[in-house]
Amino acid sequence: MTTVTSWCAGSATDTGLERSVNEDRVLVDEDLGLFLVVDGLGGHAAGEFAAETAVEVIRAELSNTAGLGVPERVRLAITAANNRIYELAQSSPEWNGMACVLTLALLAGDHLTIGHVGDSRLYLMWNGALRKLTSDHSPVGEQEDRGELSEEQAMRHPRRNEVFRDVGSCLRESADPEFIEIKTAAFHPDAALLLASDGLSDCVSSAEMLNIVERYDGDAAKTARLLVEAANAAGGRDNVSAIFVAGAAFLGSRVLRARHATTRMRTGSSGWPGFARGIFLFLAGIVLGILLWRIATPPKTESPLPIPRGPKETLVNPADSLAIVKALSTALPGDTINVPPGDYLGPLLWRDRVSVVSIAPGRAILRSDPASSAEPGIAVVARGVPVGRFEGFRIVGDETHPLRTGILIVNSSLEADDAEISGAIDAAIRVEGESHPLLLGNFIHSNSGAALVIRHPAVPRLVANQISENGSGIDTDPKAQPVLFRNVIERNGKQSR
Repeated sequence: MTTVTSWCAGSATDTGLERSVNEDRVLVDEDLGLFLVVDGLGGHAAGEFAAETAVEVIRAELSNTAGLGVPERVRLAITAANNRIYELAQSSPEWNGMACVLTLALLAGDHLTIGHVGDSRLYLMWNGALRKLTSDHSPVGEQEDRGELSEEQAMRHPRRNEVFRDVGSCLRESADPEFIEIKTAAFHPDAALLLASDGLSDCVSSAEMLNIVERYDGDAAKTARLLVEAANAAGGRDNVSAIFVAGAAFLGSRVLRARHATTRMRTGSSGWPGFARGIFLFLAGIVLGILLWRIATPPKTESPLPIPRGPKETLVNPADSLAIVKALSTALPGDTINVPPGDYLGPLLWRDRVSVVSIAPGRAILRSDPASSAEPGIAVVARGVPVGRFEGFRIVGDETHPLRTGILIVNSSLEADDAEISGAIDAAIRVEGESHPLLLGNFIHSNSGAALVIRHPAVPRLVANQISENGSGIDTDPKAQPVLFRNVIERNGKQSR
C-alpha cells in the first residue's frame, strides 16, 4: 500500500559554538509520519548515547504497535526508551545518570499526536501565528508559561537548563501522569510544525523563529538550517536542532505566489428548509428597512473618522525607476513592497516594519540617483528603524551612478537577505550607532572600498555571507564585536579583522 505524503519535512542539527560533542539527535521517518527531537543529558558521551538509544527504541516500538490507539502507542514507545536507557545506565559506571529530554510528533493524515518530556519544544504555525503546544517541564519554563517571566527573561535566566522531567533517570510506568505529556490536535494542510531542542529556543525568540518560518518557499530542510544558523549567530551556547514540517498547502507569507480561484461544488439539497428561508427573509427585511431609513435621513455634517487599514502588499511599476522610493514614502508599518525585475533608483529611505522584496531574486537592480540631494551616493538608508527587511536585490555602482555606500544602517535593525552589492567606493554596507542588523546570505564583491564598515556600539549578525575581492574585508573599530557565523571571507585587498 502506498502512503500519500501530505507534508514536506526537513531537519538540521549542529554542535553549536561552545560544545565539543553534539548530544542532540533528530529523526524524520516519512513512512511512520514520525518526527522526533532528542536532547541528551549526561557527561562525556553518556548524553549522546542516551539520545541515540531513545531514537532507536522509539522508532522500533512505533513500528511494532500499529494495532493500538495512537496516544497509547506513543506512551509505550517513550516508556520503553526510558526503561532501556535506565537499564543501560546501571550496566556501566561511565553511563551512570545518563538521560534525555524529547519531543515527538506523530502525523496521520490531518491528525497530530504529541509526546513530550522535558524542555525541548513543539510549535504550531498556522494563520500567521507561531504557538507553543508543549509545556516546559522546568522551573523557568513553568514561570514563563504562567506569565511570571517574559520570553526574554526566561532565555537569559541562569536556571534555564534545569528540568524536573526526563527520559531515563529512573524506571517508569506508561500510565504515570507525571511522566509523559500527551496532546492531540488537528494538522491543517496550510499549517506547519517546528520541533526544537532548547539550543534553539534559548537563543532565538519566537518572533525571530516566525520571521524565518515565514520565508519558507517549499524547501523544509533550508528552513530548518536557517533556524539552526540563527541560534549559532546568537551565540550558539548549546547543541541546536530543528525539524520543520510543512503541510501541503503551507507557504510563508513572505513568499509571493499566485492565488488561483477555487470553485467548490455545493453538496446536499438545492432548496433551503422553510425555517432557514424565513430567517433569511426576516434579516433581509431588517437590512432593507435600515437602508430606507438612511436614505430618508439627512447626512450629518461631521467628517467621518478614518478607518485604520491593516498591512498591505504593493506591487510596484517596473517602468518607473523611482517606484520603490514612492512606495516607501507612503508605506505603513507591516506593509510589504514587492518589486518585479527592473532597474530602480534610490536612495530608499526605510520606514519601520516595512519589507521591500525582489520577487525574482537578483533581477531587481538598485542604483544611486545622481540627481538626488537626499543621501547622495547611497542606495539604501535606515536611520532609527527598529525593524525592516530588504531582500533579493542587486545594488550596483558605476560611472553614471556613483555608489559611495550600498546600505547605510544607523541606530537600526534592518535585515538584509540575499542581496548582491558591487561597485561601492567607501563601503558596501556601513553599520553605526545602536544597530543590531541581520545580514544573511549576501554576496558582497568587487567594491573598491570595504565590504563592511562596523562602528561601536553596533552589533551586526553576519550569517552565511560571501565577501570577496573587495578593497578590504570587514573594517571594525577596536570595540566593535560583530557576530560572525559561516561566512566566506577571501581574496580581499586587506586582511579582514
